[in-house]
Amino acid sequence: MSEHVLAADTSEHTYFAFSPTKQASPAPKHQLAELPEILCSRYRIERLLGVGGMSAVYRGRDLLREQFGEPAPFVALKTLSEDFAEYADASALLHSEFALTSRLYHRHIVRLYSFEVDPASHRAFIVMELLTGCTLDQLLLRHPQGLPWAQAKEISLALLEALAFAHSQGVIHGDIKPGNLMLGNEGIRLFDFGLGQAEEACLPGLPRLARDRFSAWTPRYAAPELLASAPLSQATDLFAAACVIYELFQGQHPYQRFDAKQAQEKRLVPQPPAEMPAPLWKVLRRALAFDVRYRGHSVAPLLAAFQAPQTPRTSFGRWRARLQTIICRNGHHV
Repeated sequence: MSEHVLAADTSEHTYFAFSPTKQASPAPKHQLAELPEILCSRYRIERLLGVGGMSAVYRGRDLLREQFGEPAPFVALKTLSEDFAEYADASALLHSEFALTSRLYHRHIVRLYSFEVDPASHRAFIVMELLTGCTLDQLLLRHPQGLPWAQAKEISLALLEALAFAHSQGVIHGDIKPGNLMLGNEGIRLFDFGLGQAEEACLPGLPRLARDRFSAWTPRYAAPELLASAPLSQATDLFAAACVIYELFQGQHPYQRFDAKQAQEKRLVPQPPAEMPAPLWKVLRRALAFDVRYRGHSVAPLLAAFQAPQTPRTSFGRWRARLQTIICRNGHHV
């Protein structure tokens, strides 16, 4: 949905694969009509903004709003990618994303306007606000040592507030990563709930992603239990968010770009970011834990830690953190 789309690191792409269910074969495919230039006689597609494993997002023009004098009749149009749209139940999953996200009224979550199906092509699509700016992964490329304290804290708070609200509404995002946070004129927005789901007691009739037939994750942000085929949970969102927040302050992934399973095997231990106060690091380190029993199931403690008055470490504190890193890398303990 960004108007500035850069070539992404393939390690951050979402991987997916179909496999047979225990009781049935994969959903049948059907012949897909070509995507028309104008959808529903109203939305003109102007250009492609980005493509993921499941969907493609276009910049569009709302011709009806333009007809009535709207000076900026622009929207983002999200439709299924060519391969994924061939499956008969894929449109239901796109609607599930709309149903989940459209009920989340929060300043740090993307706004969805409507779910439509073009009569001529039978293409399902979501109409949403057009976000301009850059994604967090693009910003981090320009700050390999991490963002300044104030900016990193602001983005961390926005992410945690958005997640806390979504969880309070029974919605799990399922794919938290820097590429799904947009920073721009509209503020900070969390988007792409395409791999998310509602918790058991929320929206019980909504179609769900069948994870015994369809597995999806961004490996280096996936909690270890998710890699072991456990269901999505607030705890899996917490782990992914903690990885993103660590990158904000340190400029690198807490587990050196390895996924959780590989990091466990290598016994990797993340070191404290240089400017992060010790009390805040204590809470973030817990959120990065592989063991969900130690990590916890709620973003509330991490959010509360960021909401508390905090100041970055002094130059002595930064020097001591660097010394700790050097000593730990040489196999000693501080």
